[in-house]
Amino acid sequence: MDQQTVDTLVFLAWLAGASAFVIGLHQMNSPATARRGNQLSAAGMAVAVVATFVWLLTPGNPIAPGGASTMALAIIIVGFLIGGGAGLWMARKIAMTAMPQLVSLFNAVGGGAAALVAADDFLRIVGGHGEGGEALTISTAIFVVLGAVIGSVTFSGSLIASGKLQGLVPGQPIVFPGSRLLTALTALATLAGLVLLVLAAAGVIVLTAEMHILVLGVIVLAALIFGVTMVLPIGGADMPVVISLLNSFTGTAAAMAGFVIGNPVLIIAGALVGAAGGILTKLMADAMNRSLANIMVGGFGTGDAAEGAEGGPGGDVREVGIDDAAIQLAYAQKVIVVPGYGLAVAQAQHAVRELAELLEDRGVDVSYAVHPVAGRMPGHMNVLLAEANVPYPQLKEMDEINPEFERTDVALVVGANDVTNPAARSNPQSPIYGMPILDVDHARSIIVIKRSMRPGYAGIDNELYANPKTGMLFADAREGLIALVAAVKQV
Repeated sequence: MDQQTVDTLVFLAWLAGASAFVIGLHQMNSPATARRGNQLSAAGMAVAVVATFVWLLTPGNPIAPGGASTMALAIIIVGFLIGGGAGLWMARKIAMTAMPQLVSLFNAVGGGAAALVAADDFLRIVGGHGEGGEALTISTAIFVVLGAVIGSVTFSGSLIASGKLQGLVPGQPIVFPGSRLLTALTALATLAGLVLLVLAAAGVIVLTAEMHILVLGVIVLAALIFGVTMVLPIGGADMPVVISLLNSFTGTAAAMAGFVIGNPVLIIAGALVGAAGGILTKLMADAMNRSLANIMVGGFGTGDAAEGAEGGPGGDVREVGIDDAAIQLAYAQKVIVVPGYGLAVAQAQHAVRELAELLEDRGVDVSYAVHPVAGRMPGHMNVLLAEANVPYPQLKEMDEINPEFERTDVALVVGANDVTNPAARSNPQSPIYGMPILDVDHARSIIVIKRSMRPGYAGIDNELYANPKTGMLFADAREGLIALVAAVKQV
């Protein structure tokens, strides 16, 4: 088979893979087809990877003329085994509570890979420049720098974000003397490097191969530092938005790398991820009633408070026992469950579903109120409850469920904190003022399952707890729900 035929078949396979990405992403719009969409997208990626592997084996490919060497093939196969094995292990072992930091870690890997692809092609071009090899063009120089910069920023920034979520890095905003100046200097260094490489590609200045490599090295180093100094000052409460933004960066970096190596499937896949991540970032920022610039520059939130740390809003807090809470739930006509990160930490999704089914058997109307930024990443609560087979129609978004609270007998808050804080409506001095919240305080009665009075991820007290209608049930979410199930059965 001649090289032109191979190239055509590989190109068609790439397009088929890219088409699978688009269709799969569309199917993820609905819970009924989301699993099939995910499988289709994975199949598309498999087709693209196999086609690329076959293409590298042909002698006429421009990446490895003469065909990939035995060493190159061995490296690729080892990479498949290590990456595939690690992915399979993590998919099976990582708990849903750790999913946000895992997504952030995947962002880091994707961004780093995109930066390496762009840098590798740059080194290949520069190494052959002046010796009959491919010349560095202005467009290639721009795409290389963009891919390397965005990928490097994503790599280091995502590692810091993952560390904050995992507790390896303090959740509160971290600012050290000169940090803002360092961030500005790294941005200027990156811009200066881009200008130098573009001028060299245009023939305005002459740079040796070693100087090209040195400039790119400075650009990558500056971008890595920028990623760290960009994320460190952002508070833990804003990490879901940061993760979404960095996910968009990963896609953009991949698209830039695709332009560098002329791979359409990489361009399309990167563009899809970049656009989807950008839209999601904007939606999440709107859900917090904050601009993206405000989040990136003036982040707030202290992260998880220390275990056992006390404190709370001013005013009297009323504690409620298991039996009293069970009676309220058993004799209610309408109950809204408000899940939060505390439910995820305690792995209480199965217990809350069991309680809901028990109440439904008694004729109680049960639904779930899911805030757009509940948990630690977009869709965290939806996936968690779906894992426990909670019927998807019972999951209501904020705008749909808020009018229902006034007609609700009991609002059961399980581990949610900042997204139920009335200070967002009533206290102009609060850092979350203006953020749309779930109108839990409009319910006739409120039961909050919480281990202690420590503040939430934003680091501020929740005024809901001092509301006369609120009863605090101090317990681990899972243990408290299991006790409620047993008590309701006795009512």
